[in-house]
Amino acid sequence: MTESDLLQALSRGEDSRHQFKRDATNADGMAAELAAFANSGGGTVFLGVADDGSIAGLDTAAVRRLNQLISNAASQHVRPPLHPQTHNVQTAQGLVLVVSVPDGLNKPYMDLQGRVWVKSGADKRHVTAREEMQRMFQRGGLLQADQVPVRNATVVDIDERAFGRYFERRYGQSLSAAGLPVVQLMENLKLAQDGVPNLAGVLLFGKHPQRLLPVCQMGAVWFPGTHLGDTRYLDSENIDGPLDEQFERGMAFIKRSLHKVQAGRGFNTLGQLELPEEALVELLVNALVHRDFLVSATIRLFVFTDRVEIISPGHLPDSLTPEQIRTGVSNRRNQVLAEHAAHILPYRGMGTGVPRALDAWPKIDLVDEPEINQFRAVVWRTVASTEAATPQVTPHVTPQVAPQVLTMLAAMSAEHARQELMTLLDLSDRKHFAEAYLTPALKAELVEMTIPDKPQSSKQKYRLTSLGRACTEQKNQGDD
Repeated sequence: MTESDLLQALSRGEDSRHQFKRDATNADGMAAELAAFANSGGGTVFLGVADDGSIAGLDTAAVRRLNQLISNAASQHVRPPLHPQTHNVQTAQGLVLVVSVPDGLNKPYMDLQGRVWVKSGADKRHVTAREEMQRMFQRGGLLQADQVPVRNATVVDIDERAFGRYFERRYGQSLSAAGLPVVQLMENLKLAQDGVPNLAGVLLFGKHPQRLLPVCQMGAVWFPGTHLGDTRYLDSENIDGPLDEQFERGMAFIKRSLHKVQAGRGFNTLGQLELPEEALVELLVNALVHRDFLVSATIRLFVFTDRVEIISPGHLPDSLTPEQIRTGVSNRRNQVLAEHAAHILPYRGMGTGVPRALDAWPKIDLVDEPEINQFRAVVWRTVASTEAATPQVTPHVTPQVAPQVLTMLAAMSAEHARQELMTLLDLSDRKHFAEAYLTPALKAELVEMTIPDKPQSSKQKYRLTSLGRACTEQKNQGDD
């Protein structure tokens, strides 16, 4: 750094990257300054400079003393030790000692009292909030949230059949052939610790994960316009369950909220989704696998007339940028969850997901928002899809619907399993129910499956479509 460079830097004043000090005599105080910079992206301390940026200057004896002080502070008073670089700049008023502190690779850095310091504007502050401390340990690799044992969880909370199917599919043998208790196998796979399932274990194989992990779910809303604050909505769903079920139901919500286009196909074909399914799959899986579990917020899925937004709790880890992940650079936040998810979800875990999504659909914005601790993937829809968003129902729908179907529609108030619907209708014959009630309603698009990609799923449920709701409203108005 030349004198001209120094004067230019000083003219800009102090900020979160530049600190002025006339002198320093206390190793603990200097250690706190160095640790704060290392924990906050790095910075520079200018010794021999007054608070107002004017140069006070140092003589050679002071420079030697300060170099020794800095060396002791960085190596003996900071844990883990730091390695700042010093540079002497000669000015007309005397020497200025420039101390450069790089962004730390082993955060968090602490002083001898175990306190963690970070920059707060031009000053520094002591970190006391548990959540902030946890995130710093997470960034430093000292805490893996997905490996933290879940309070009050036991092996009874694990769906042994689901875990058994996964174990056999991945390792080629049944649980009984493995010859070990389920909890021991989970510990061997880093899905439990000391007999207690961890977050990854509960989220992947829990019977009811949200009873133990309430925020580990997804909130989905389909809006009729482009404004998040709109009080109207066309559809909404709280999507819970194990990770694979959340993925299936999340994709089902997106698909039923988007248009189908013919794209050169025949008139009688179902058409294809207006947005490439591959792009949506990659972005949804990334949100489920890489979210920050130390943030008490759910994943949010919003469908607007001009875009789809998938919002994941937690901004990008470390110094990772949206530009880097566009090129395939990755940084796994939840290593154990990601390892097992690669055998359960359409996830490869090599940083290729986002580039594949962009190849399939370039109109995707990746927005990191560290100030509110979230990451957004915004998928822009085509111009044609922004036209009439609200499904239109003709005034002659009701007369064309069979009485049995209308009876079932009137009984539906939420999502219902097949047996629940039969109970509501006081029916016992499954074949008659399917032929006279359920199948006609599905064909007429009055009712839809919550997991359409797996029609025979044991977790399958049925719900009214927008057309089905309109149909029941018309019937109710007619009855009035």
